[in-house]
Amino acid sequence: MNRILKKSDPSTRLVTVAGPPSSGKTSLILHTAAVLLERGLRIGIVKFDCLTGDDHKRYECAGLPVKKGLAGGLCPDHFFIANIEACVQWGIGQGFDLLISESAGLCNRCSPHIKGVRAVCVIDHLSGVHTPRKIGPMLKNADLVVLTKGDIVSQAEREVFAFRVRQANAKAAVLPVNGLTGQGALLAAGHFKTAPAVASLNGMRLRFTMPAALCSYCLGETKIGPDSQIGNVKTMDFT
Repeated sequence: MNRILKKSDPSTRLVTVAGPPSSGKTSLILHTAAVLLERGLRIGIVKFDCLTGDDHKRYECAGLPVKKGLAGGLCPDHFFIANIEACVQWGIGQGFDLLISESAGLCNRCSPHIKGVRAVCVIDHLSGVHTPRKIGPMLKNADLVVLTKGDIVSQAEREVFAFRVRQANAKAAVLPVNGLTGQGALLAAGHFKTAPAVASLNGMRLRFTMPAALCSYCLGETKIGPDSQIGNVKTMDFT
């Protein structure tokens, strides 16, 4: 576990924001950061992505210091956990009051949340009312679940969607936010502002294990067939 912070220890508040592709993570962060900037907080952003992305330009246009990291051929979760400590040290060195990490658009099995760090999951109503029960640790272990694009669906769909979210994670706060107008960002800012401060993530743990890995295809194999499959392989039962 992370050591107990003293008042003299340099630290920053850290929030991890994760969610499926195009769910509205960047818009949420921009609107929330705007509220916190008005309150005098210094905010930094770390944007994790897979192959490419221009979200960092939106942060730069908003005047927010940002660093971008591309996972490339690596699992985004593994890339995140290998770099997040360096991100925290960058944030502390820059004197940020709050450091926000935005994940790549993740699969439903990813688990980018850390024990002792404020965890946010963003999902949108257009993904369907059955989506919350299909999402794993990214939703089930979040402290705050932000629901976006609710203005496009009916009131009944919004209520069913929120109910399904609470079924998947009864402990999290559930908050609708409009990514276009920023409605709801004021409440989101309260959750971000009260995130725990950290001086280092060394010794801290993920809230859930990452997706299992390391088979021949992880190492670059492209040939199909049982002779080419070694390591962690899972097959379907057709009997």
